Amino acid sequence: MAGNISFDIVSEINMQEMDNAINQTRKEISQRYDFKGSMAEIDFNNEELRIHAQDEFKLEGIMEILKGKMVKRGISPKFLDYQKLEPASNGTVRQVVKIKKGIQKDKAKEIVQDIKNSKIKVQGQIMDDVIRVSGKDKDDLQAVIQFVKGKDYEIELQFTNYRS
Repeated sequence: MAGNISFDIVSEINMQEMDNAINQTRKEISQRYDFKGSMAEIDFNNEELRIHAQDEFKLEGIMEILKGKMVKRGISPKFLDYQKLEPASNGTVRQVVKIKKGIQKDKAKEIVQDIKNSKIKVQGQIMDDVIRVSGKDKDDLQAVIQFVKGKDYEIELQFTNYRS
């Protein structure tokens, strides 16, 4: 086989689906009996979520509803990065949840190092927040995909841009 074949390992979230999941969560909160008359808000600005609730129990309930809506829409909860729970006014609580986008440099280095250590005859190259994997054999690339899927890097990974 002449030439190299390659694909990219990325971590991309579908923001439209995320927005839909948040809107569905808001709607369910407004209709649920256990949230009637209590403080329960979600603000979203493409970078992070701000969840404001009556108490910690209600905040956990909101997060569970959101995770369920995300999974139904094909979005992994691994995209959520929970920040510290903060007390707010009148005994309420607030939590910021950042949306993880792209593969961080240290995580990318770890993935590339694991690919090298696997002894599969491919090259991994870090390009900003994307990892390009190239090799001469399709089977080697398939083996890398299975290898990476088998490891837990605590981020959601997709395999795109396959080129032969």
